[in-house]
Amino acid sequence: MSQPSLPRLGFIGAGRLARCLALSFSRAGYPVTAVASRTAASASRLASQIEYCAAFDDPQQVVDAADIVFLAVPDDSIGTTAHTLRFVADAAGGPHGKALVHCSGASPVELLAPARDQGAAIGGFHPLYLFGGDLADIDRIAGCSVTIEADGALKEALTALAVALHCHPLSIPAGGRMLYHAAAHYAASFALCSLAECVALWRTLGFAEDDALRALLPMLSGTIETARDKGLPGALAGPVSRGDTGVVEKQLALLEGLGGDHAALYGLLSRRAVGLAERRAKPPVAIEAIAEVVEESLNRSLNQAAAGASVK
Repeated sequence: MSQPSLPRLGFIGAGRLARCLALSFSRAGYPVTAVASRTAASASRLASQIEYCAAFDDPQQVVDAADIVFLAVPDDSIGTTAHTLRFVADAAGGPHGKALVHCSGASPVELLAPARDQGAAIGGFHPLYLFGGDLADIDRIAGCSVTIEADGALKEALTALAVALHCHPLSIPAGGRMLYHAAAHYAASFALCSLAECVALWRTLGFAEDDALRALLPMLSGTIETARDKGLPGALAGPVSRGDTGVVEKQLALLEGLGGDHAALYGLLSRRAVGLAERRAKPPVAIEAIAEVVEESLNRSLNQAAAGASVK
């Protein structure tokens, strides 16, 4: 049963993120009072799963029925939606002030300035999690981090919400969201891109994609577990970590021979691997030689790419 001292929560948007957060907050005892979406069916579907939650066609009705309104819409719609909303302090008679919070990792909180100009608090609440869209998200989100940008009482409220989901709250300074979000791709989409590169290369050897993924995913999972236990430098494996200059040199030469950007990608990632190896208490003896081999290959690959671009 919801505690009366907790803020009422509302959602504008009923996609994967909104579904997970709304259901999770409700399970944690927070009153989720209202949902609106571009389609009435989506709002009704989510609201029907939460006790005492109403579905609305008009986002303004969510603002009127909640204390903290989560704007879970595409980035391009955040600013335009914020401009359509009207905020009146304690409009529904609740003990909490009004707040508008977006869930984007990349967009600035300043897009919500129209709400702030009307006296509402504004902020950002971005879970570092890849939402699958099913009920398993509610359990799996526990343990992830939530990046919060807000001040004063709203920051305290959002931090409490993150903790209620058994998540780790992170704080980000104003103006830092784009860099934060761009960097996070390396642990999400770009990890998939690395797998896709391996699959593409293995296909030339006759591996089917299903077989390749069956082989690679346990290795990736083990790498993540090792990084959790030993940190990034301690988890590093492969020829760079062993100081095997000859293998690195031969692999780069092979990939250069394949053409395209295979060698450039491998070289850039190897440059990062060299950096991790250098952070170890005892770096490989041959690390400087490996770094030189990597830079020479990168120079060739990037110069070749530049030459190809100029021809086009």
